[in-house]
Amino acid sequence: MSTTMNLAPADLERRAALRRMRLVATGLLVLAAVIYILTHGHGGAWGYVNAAAEAAMVGAVADWFAVTALFRHPLGLKVPHTAIIPTRKDQLGKSLEEFVASNFLTPDLVRERIRGVDVPRRVAAWVERPGQAERLVAQITPQLNKALDSLDEDEVRHFLDAVLIPRLQLEPIGELAGHLLEGVVADGTHHGFVDVCVTEMHVWVSENKDAVTRIVGAKAPWWSPQWLDDAVVDRIHLEIVKWLAEVRDTPDHAMRRAIDAFLARAAHDLQHDEKTQQQAENLKQRFLTHPSVADAALNVWSSVRRMLGDALMDPDGELRARMVHHLRALAQRIRTDDALHASLERRLEDVAAAGVEGYGHEITALISSTVERWDAQDASERIESFVGRDLQFIRINGTVVGGLVGLLIYTLSQLLP
Repeated sequence: MSTTMNLAPADLERRAALRRMRLVATGLLVLAAVIYILTHGHGGAWGYVNAAAEAAMVGAVADWFAVTALFRHPLGLKVPHTAIIPTRKDQLGKSLEEFVASNFLTPDLVRERIRGVDVPRRVAAWVERPGQAERLVAQITPQLNKALDSLDEDEVRHFLDAVLIPRLQLEPIGELAGHLLEGVVADGTHHGFVDVCVTEMHVWVSENKDAVTRIVGAKAPWWSPQWLDDAVVDRIHLEIVKWLAEVRDTPDHAMRRAIDAFLARAAHDLQHDEKTQQQAENLKQRFLTHPSVADAALNVWSSVRRMLGDALMDPDGELRARMVHHLRALAQRIRTDDALHASLERRLEDVAAAGVEGYGHEITALISSTVERWDAQDASERIESFVGRDLQFIRINGTVVGGLVGLLIYTLSQLLP
């Protein structure tokens, strides 16, 4: 026996509304029966009322039977084709699954719906609202931090040893490194690195004259007098400082051009010279097979993960600020760049359509599997609580229409000879 315990307030309200409509429909049936009894055997105008009441009872009882037969056996009598929902709920669930799959979850309909909703611009407009980008980043960053923490070091070690390093050993590095180096030289990306190196070398040489003196003085011949060695070393130190300053301050210095030429030649040889490619391959193999490579990579990963985690959890940190900035910039591009908007919408449609084609059956199967798990009586009561109130109008209409039809038939019978 079903119970009303643990029902949501909305379910309780629906059941109360169903009971009220049942009382109304049953009340009309009782009223028609009372009128029929009171007017039975009377002639004249009462005969018309009696005929209408009689037909109203027939219509009311017929529609009560039809409505009741959906959910239970009328009066407990197991008449064939009654209690349809409890006895055939599994077939109904399967039919509903097929209906949804055929009429709702189709690739064309999903594409049309997504195209009409315009998801990219709606999301972009939401992100551009004041405070929304910050709120989104604040919700995402803890999850990203949890994802980082969930990566166990043993799993990372296994990935390095079993997947990444063996894969890198199989891939030739010469041509790829040459292509990348060629791009770096063409774009001048290395100039910043050269600037840093030259500047730091100039600072170190300027501040460490004693170290330079010891290095250069060690090469002086044994027979030269000390005063001469000191004068030569001082001059060499001064010239090195001046030369490094010139390299630092002259963008078109010969040394810089020599570095550019060396890197360009290395890029060319890595792509086209077999000997250079083999040397690069040998260097790669020695590096990857060194016992400490995996440990070093794991240590780097641990440091990077720790720094990323700290940056993600800092609400006033630079990383979060940059994430907010880039989110807003992306939202603005989506809103103003028609090509990007069209590309995102097309990709979203493709993903949704592919999902429906590949997993639509699993989605709709949830309907039939859920219905199958329902208890038959409970399923009947659940469905009746949703649609039963409206079905009571069938009983009410049947009573009224039956009475009118009965009145019409009685009137015609009186008019016929």
